[in-house]
Amino acid sequence: MNSLIALTSNDIVSWMGTMWWPFVRFSALLWAMPVFENPAVTPRARIAVAMMLAFLVAGQLPLAPAVDIFSLDAVVLTVEQIIFGVLMGLALRLLFEVMSLVGLVLSMQMGLSMALVMDPGSGNQVALLGQLFWIMAALLFFAADGHLITLHVMVESFTVWPIGSSIYNLDIMAVVNLFAWLLASTLLLALPGVIAMMLVNLTFGVASRAAPSLNIFVLGFPMALIMGFFCVFMTLSYTGNAFANLTYHVLTVFKTAMRG
Repeated sequence: MNSLIALTSNDIVSWMGTMWWPFVRFSALLWAMPVFENPAVTPRARIAVAMMLAFLVAGQLPLAPAVDIFSLDAVVLTVEQIIFGVLMGLALRLLFEVMSLVGLVLSMQMGLSMALVMDPGSGNQVALLGQLFWIMAALLFFAADGHLITLHVMVESFTVWPIGSSIYNLDIMAVVNLFAWLLASTLLLALPGVIAMMLVNLTFGVASRAAPSLNIFVLGFPMALIMGFFCVFMTLSYTGNAFANLTYHVLTVFKTAMRG
């Protein structure tokens, strides 16, 4: 009877190799991934989801290196899994912040920089249009099965960048360049609206010089709002495809970075 419940050190090491390392990597991803990092998602829920994912993929993963659970090697392996999961989660989170920043830039150009709403997730005041674009990005992400594709990349990462591979084998510069590329994409997405609003402001500037008696503030603000909402409508018309392309590029860069 005692032999049925007896555990040896080899059994514990084997369990860690099949469950612990995937659990750490998935936990780090969920901690930094947008939507799941929201305070409304409790730590217990994240841990439960990470444990479920680790249990589902444990049988499909390559054998992990056998290391002593109380050794420095185990600590290094754990830190490497955390770094990888956090990097991927932050890249996806920055992808959402790109959309929020597009809304913020358009708000500033429309004169709505003071139109703030309370973000229940962070507890901070954010731009109204920025929150609108963020919610739209979240809906598009789940509607396009972005969460499933992300999980597929994570499962594939255990084969391409297996447990025990040094963090130096990961192309960190590709990830850093990805962050810079996402910031540049923000400007490209907001550029049409910014140029249109600059032309509107330039037009009213010329009108105020040509007719000083014209009350440009009374006339200009409503016209700027009308033109601004038209720019927002036009921006939303192509933002969906742009966000899908951005998501695909982010996941592709991570696949390439894992191969070094």
